[in-house]
Amino acid sequence: MQIRSKANKIIVNVALILGGILVSLPFIWMILSSLKTDREVLQIPPTIIPENPTFQHFIDLFVSMNFGTYLINTLIIVFFSMVGLLLNTMAGYGFGKFQFKGKEILFAIVLITMMIPGQVTMIPTYLVLNEMGLTNTMSGIVLPGLIAAFNIFLIRQFMQTIPDGLLEAARLDGAGEFYIFFKLIIPLAKPILAVQVILTFIGAWNSFIWPLIVANDEALYTLSVGLALLQDQNVTNYGLQMAGATFMVIPVLVIFIIFQRYVIEGFNVGGMKE
Repeated sequence: MQIRSKANKIIVNVALILGGILVSLPFIWMILSSLKTDREVLQIPPTIIPENPTFQHFIDLFVSMNFGTYLINTLIIVFFSMVGLLLNTMAGYGFGKFQFKGKEILFAIVLITMMIPGQVTMIPTYLVLNEMGLTNTMSGIVLPGLIAAFNIFLIRQFMQTIPDGLLEAARLDGAGEFYIFFKLIIPLAKPILAVQVILTFIGAWNSFIWPLIVANDEALYTLSVGLALLQDQNVTNYGLQMAGATFMVIPVLVIFIIFQRYVIEGFNVGGMKE
């Protein structure tokens, strides 16, 4: 029985490794192609490892293109998305741990907004921002994304798993509400916040449709919009396109690697609670 268990474990591990390699191949090919010269990218038969690795395509992104501006705009959106995540966490904490008049009605409204597709609200949101004079501004791009109903819902569900006695004990010791939130709740919520940080970062980093709708000025475009322009303007320059795509993907992988430990911890905590 023990031998069969070990054999099954080996088979599963081998299958996972092979699956991981197959999934990684397109990303590896993209990264390697971004380091090839224009001639080598189009070479038949194709080479796997670059013969003469070069970072010229990455340099061209920032020298010949406006990727420096696109990067700054994207980082601004990411920053305010994280500020929004903090606000959503506070709202989820409030819904999960405080009693106030109209709480259930307000939370029901939050849930209802989750059922409305984002594409449906784009035109009304645009019209409202246009009346406020916020179209073609960074504020108009950032503000609608500050609050996310799904984040509030997920945080609220997690907060309900935290014992009320723990908060009461902190209050009896003289801790204020902000101290409890930042020193007690945030550390306890690391697993769920890690998931939220990853999802929020990916959403902000890949923001495309909304910035394209609101911004008329290229100086307000994000990396995703810039990558689309790059593909339109440099149809045959595959090395430059691969460099742009690599520049978009690598930060997402880095963020996931950083917070992976907390994500796995969240799965373990969830499994023990069930």
